[in-house]
Amino acid sequence: MVVERDDISEILKDYDKSEITIGTIGSHSALQILSGAKKEGFKTLNMVTKERKEVYNAYPLARPDYSLEVKSYKEILDKDFQLKLTEKNVVIIPHGSFVEYVGAENILNDFHVPIFGNRESLVWEADRSKQREWLEGKAGLKMPREFKIDEINNLSIVKLHGAKGGKGFARARNPKEVSESLEYMKEKGLISEEDLQGDLTVQEYIDGARYYLHYFLSKFSDDFGVPVYHRGRRLGNLLLSSIDRRDETNIDDIHRTGLNPEELKEVGIVPTYTVAGNIPLVARESLLPKIYKMGEKTVEASDDLFPPGINGPFCLETFCRPNLDFVVFEISGRIVAGTNLYISGSPYLDMVEEGLSTGRLIAREIKKGIEKDKLDEIIY
Repeated sequence: MVVERDDISEILKDYDKSEITIGTIGSHSALQILSGAKKEGFKTLNMVTKERKEVYNAYPLARPDYSLEVKSYKEILDKDFQLKLTEKNVVIIPHGSFVEYVGAENILNDFHVPIFGNRESLVWEADRSKQREWLEGKAGLKMPREFKIDEINNLSIVKLHGAKGGKGFARARNPKEVSESLEYMKEKGLISEEDLQGDLTVQEYIDGARYYLHYFLSKFSDDFGVPVYHRGRRLGNLLLSSIDRRDETNIDDIHRTGLNPEELKEVGIVPTYTVAGNIPLVARESLLPKIYKMGEKTVEASDDLFPPGINGPFCLETFCRPNLDFVVFEISGRIVAGTNLYISGSPYLDMVEEGLSTGRLIAREIKKGIEKDKLDEIIY
């Protein structure tokens, strides 16, 4: 049964607003979230596995005030565990690992702890058919064409279900290559049988540069960004906060082998797209109007599909084509790991405030929600 927004509002009423604790799970962008919260004066909580715990104690300015050790991140769905969180007035900041490890549907249906942002956006993010309805159907953004496997007759990208950071992506020019590539990747231990259980998505290959566009929609700040209005209502101010590219292993350096696809296979090298890191990027300035317009359309469409729509950080994952048009291939409806490049500020955030990060923007938005007694407008 869906956790209703009113249910979360009732829980927030019992919170001591002077003792809000910002929490997340130890992965993805937790260091940035924790450090940003501490800079804004919040207590912090990290839900973390034993083998990762010491990493989060290594950095004093991001060291969590509280750590809850878990064997599996699914444990946070237990009622007793959730009670520990609400007793500490915890507001959870979701990130990619949170969505992947806990599950978007579980978060929507079984997690009775306040979450920054709109938890419905995580469900829309996790389902690629919903993404297409949101971005192409409602927002009118250009997306890659999709095919059924038996329709492939040109270079295509095959994607496994879910937010797996590029894990399991494969190239194929025909249906036979799909099964061959996935089976070969399974033999090499790059994917598991479980990974193959979900639906496959097949998209046309887009020739272009990858631009991961990081946005932040603030409900309370009007001194940065551009105002977004929809159906006579102000949805907030939208800011392009930063941009990155992903360092994907091993596809980004596979050209250095000098081998063709058959030769790569002979020596046991499988082209993979698993994200291992992030690279900073600044867009050509004349592209900024297009970038902002895509973000505005995304926000407006979310207000129609799951009102009151998305708020806080999100990311449009795009290709910039040779004609300088953008094709959007995915959306992340929360903070993305590419923002970790900019814990001390980005080329864009430094023009708002020097040293500003997305993690700190999140904490500051929560602080303003408390000050204005409107926390339930940005928490669900």
